[in-house]
This record gives sequence, structure tokens and C-alpha cells, in this order.
Amino acid sequence: MASLLHSKSPALSFSSTISSPSSLRRFSSSAAAFPARQYKLPAVQSKIREIFMPALSSTMTEGKIVSWTKSEGDVLSKGESVVVVESDKADMDVETFYGGILAAIVVNEGETAPVGAPIGLLAETEDEIAEAKIRAKGQSATPKLETSPAATTTSDAAAAAPKVAGLIKIVATPYAKKLAKQHKVDINKVTGTGAFGRITPEDVEKAAGITKSISAATAVAAPIPAAAAPAKASPTSFPDIPGSTVVPFTTMQITVSKNMMESLSVPTFRVGYPVSTNALDALYEKVKPKGVTMTALLAKAAAMALAQHPVVNATCKDGKSFTYNSSINIAVAVAINGGLITPVLQDTDKLDLYLLSQKWKELVDKARAKQLQPHEYNSGTFTLSNLGMFGVDRFDAILPPGQGAIMAVGASKPTVVSDSEGFFSVKNKMLVNVTADHRIIYGADLAAFLQTFSKIVENPESLTM
Repeated sequence: MASLLHSKSPALSFSSTISSPSSLRRFSSSAAAFPARQYKLPAVQSKIREIFMPALSSTMTEGKIVSWTKSEGDVLSKGESVVVVESDKADMDVETFYGGILAAIVVNEGETAPVGAPIGLLAETEDEIAEAKIRAKGQSATPKLETSPAATTTSDAAAAAPKVAGLIKIVATPYAKKLAKQHKVDINKVTGTGAFGRITPEDVEKAAGITKSISAATAVAAPIPAAAAPAKASPTSFPDIPGSTVVPFTTMQITVSKNMMESLSVPTFRVGYPVSTNALDALYEKVKPKGVTMTALLAKAAAMALAQHPVVNATCKDGKSFTYNSSINIAVAVAINGGLITPVLQDTDKLDLYLLSQKWKELVDKARAKQLQPHEYNSGTFTLSNLGMFGVDRFDAILPPGQGAIMAVGASKPTVVSDSEGFFSVKNKMLVNVTADHRIIYGADLAAFLQTFSKIVENPESLTM
């Protein structure tokens, strides 16, 4: 038998030590003393991953599916574009973080979903597609766990979590994760009641034992809404005009509406100032053939004035403090089809006129194609709105949330003026109105800023340096 062991596999290191029956018996006895371990191979589990609605900007709460660039059954690679989403400011391609098969589309084209909600399901193999389709319909391919009638009626959505707990990792919204960390809650032990077992902020608060403090106030104030019921009905009291068409807001229009309502909570004031533009008009005629726009000239002048008056470039977000912004980023209002957007010229004070004009042209093209990236429209520290090209001589602008001031520029028109000696002359003048946050900017601050801006425009040589 020893010869058989020798001849079998010379590569085995122990074969050379087994040379006699006695040694074989010793090996057998030692093997009996140390029985071989039984290793249990882990069962291969399916992986059905979710494609979530991403947060494409800091103000985005929901997104609209513009189009799916892939169809159900298509094989996807990691990083490949799968869907186009309309955020509050732009249309953006969304890439998948995993490879796999697009098994099911949960949110169809034209529909909206909140940030963090699943919009599609990815399967690793074709065998998992059927299960993914069932999950997409809110059902489960696995048997339900037996529960008491009371537990069954609490939340059908919560049942989705234990059904697939062995298949996917625990998923929670970013805010839920932040709350869990803040309140020291083990998020792995929280039962999610969101779509497909997703853990929501309310789930974390419930696990932490946090109750809404407004419940008592709501109970006390309960009679008030009843008394105010007629006021709520007032918008519907207007008669319907025959032949009228109701058009729902686009995602961008919804965001603009929310921002305008938010602006009403900020105490603002307005200051107007006339600015002579003869020298600026002459400079514009010289640099216009080189691609320089009037918008670039005005943005550059505003940025240079802001550098001397940083409080006008400051921001107050909580009503308790304010921030001196380290960069001067001029946002310029642009009207596009279906809304309004403010592309941002980053570090306007540091760029020369020609590069500034080139950047502005690129931003406008991307804005009209709805292809702006979030940092290209949500990082402004001061906003410029110019209606002068339409012949508007003056107007007031609404302060955007998160900024300290916005400048409204009217048209430059010939104006009769008199000098200190009483002689009359005609000069081109434009009226500039600035709306500012009165919590951080005062009248004297704004007046000083406008004086500096006027001097730069009336002596524009510094704009070309």
C-alpha cells in the first residue's frame, strides 16, 4: 500500500513520510484524533440592486424622468448612463454605480420621484429578472413571514424589509443616516417603512424615541384651521373661464416658485442709483468685435466693486450669523424656455474680460440646453439681472435665497443733465437698483458699494487690466 501511495501523486508532501504499514497506522490514528473540519459553503445569494433618484443639487427634493436611455433587459456596465433626470435646474445623465441587467423600470418617463427613491432595479443574472419585476410591483417572490393580525395592519411597507434582508444590504436615505449618527441609533436594527424597505428619517426618530413636539400645539390650535376654512377656499372661488387650459408647473418652475416664497421671509430694502455709461458704451464698441459682451462688462464691474465692499458679497442663512464669502461668484439671470436660471461666473474678479466673455457664452449655451452642472448654477454669491436689452429703464429684482444682494440693471438712455455751473448736456445714463438683505447689509453699505460701482463704470479702463 505504501508503494501505491508513492506512485499516486509525487507532488503531495506527506507521501514521502508514509513508507510502512506501521507509519500508515500512526497517520490514521492521528487523523482520528483530529477529525477533519466540516466547512459549510455559503449559499450564493441573488443581488438585486436599486437605482436611486439622485440629488443633483442642494435644493432638489424630487426629480422627473425625462427619458430612459436603456431599456428593460439591457446589459449595463458600471458608470454607464442609464437615465436622464430633470432636476430643479437642468437635465442630467445619471450613471449606474454597478454593472448588471436593467431588470425593471420603477418610475417611467414623465413621472416624478423623491430624491433617494428607487427608480429602477438591476439584476446580476437573468434568473433574477423575474424576482426584480415582482419587487418592482411591490410584491415579493419569497413567502411572507407569519405575523399576528395586529402586526399585519401596522405597515405593509415595513414587511418588505425582512423579505429581502438576506438579498440586499440595508438602505437608508442620507438624512436618515445623519439622524441615526446624531442620535446614536444602530441603523442596522431599524425597520424601514419606505419603498422596498428603505429606512426613512421618521423610522430613525421612532427608533430613537423622538416624538413630534408640535402635536400638543396642533391639538390646541385645532379650532383655528376650522375657523380659517373659508380663507382656504378663496383660491377656488374664482370662476372658471371657458376654454382655459391648466398647465402644470415644470420641475424648474416649481423650484422657482419655492425660492420666491422663501425670499418673502427675508427683510429686504432697495436702493437706486443713476450711472453714466458714455465711457462704458465707448469701451463696449471697441471690445465687442473681440467677443466681449455687455454682460461680461457689467459682471466684471460689479465684482471689482464687491472686492472693495465684501459685506455686500456676504451671506446670512440662519438669521444668527453671516458669512464673508471667500470668492466673488456673479450669478446672472437668464430666461430659458419654461423657466429662469442663473449661471454662475466663478471668481469673476480674477478673470480678464475676454476669458469672462468666453465662459459666459459657454454657460448660456449649456443653460439653454439644460446641461448645466450643479456647481455652475448654485454657487453664486451675488446676482446680476439685466433687462436693459429689452428697453426696460428700471425694475426691482427679488433677492435669491442664500445671497446678500441682487442688482437690477436697466437700459442706458440719453438723459439731459446739468453741471455745477448750470450748463445742460446730454449723457447716457442707466438706473441701477439693488435689493439687499437688511439683516447684514445697511443703507450706508449699499450706497458706498453703488458709488464704487458707478466710478468703475464711468472710468472703465480698469476693466481691461
